[in-house]
Amino acid sequence: LAPPDTHISLFLSSRRREREREQGLGMGDYSCWPPASSGEVRVQNVVVMRHGDRIDSFEPTWVVHAERPWDPPLTEDGKTRAWSTGRRLRASSLGFPIHRVVVSPFLRCLQTAREVVSALCAPETAQGAPIDPCGLKVSIELGLCEIMSRLTIRVDGAPKDGMWFPEISELQAVLPTGSVDHSVERVYPELPHWEEPLKSARERYQNVILALADKYPNENLLLVTHGEGVEVSVCAFMEGVEISAVEFCAYSQLQRKIFFKDSKAFTAEEFKVLTENGQTGIFFYTREQESS
Repeated sequence: LAPPDTHISLFLSSRRREREREQGLGMGDYSCWPPASSGEVRVQNVVVMRHGDRIDSFEPTWVVHAERPWDPPLTEDGKTRAWSTGRRLRASSLGFPIHRVVVSPFLRCLQTAREVVSALCAPETAQGAPIDPCGLKVSIELGLCEIMSRLTIRVDGAPKDGMWFPEISELQAVLPTGSVDHSVERVYPELPHWEEPLKSARERYQNVILALADKYPNENLLLVTHGEGVEVSVCAFMEGVEISAVEFCAYSQLQRKIFFKDSKAFTAEEFKVLTENGQTGIFFYTREQESS
């Protein structure tokens, strides 16, 4: 998957997104809930999760011999942490089912999603048990990728051949068998350009969260992404907040009401952040607290 020649612009402006909602456009075909009826009000939840422990954070020499030093895998502890987080979600610390998982293309996120989905769907409680995807669908979204710069990707420059990842089928092979939704059209068809500005990346994360929520208004989503994406999921929807730390496998919970005009067209409230400080590995404070 090569980066584009120019930086990707924001996928939808708020005005265009609202117009598509009104017209019933941009919705996915897959739905775990029955189609909404005219006048129905539903609650949609979106969970935004950081990947598990990455190997280069614990083994600094790994990058020296790595074939793809920009794409570190999880440590074994990272896999266990991801699976355990999935078990907590299953045990219903959330109070609602997850219908769809959408994942960054980076290996550490794919491996995190694999462990979380396994924990959500396995009939047994042991890690590595066989799973039945049970209707849960998983797809890869380039817009959830890491900030494409030296700020977060620990290499001197982009790959010489421009290929950050192997073919999409190889990425999908990391995910649990039977879980991949091959029919999905990605929000971002290409990766951002190398040396993506931080401001642009933060706008991208906010935009892709909203675009995916609008694409699947009948579903509760789990988005597996990177630390900055989780930070944005709180700061963009909770005014006056600064993030101090986002732990591995930390996650936020967003919620909004959706008002259906018919089975497709809808309007929606703004998202509310239900996550509390330190509750799920995200630590934040208000600007008033900082100044006092």
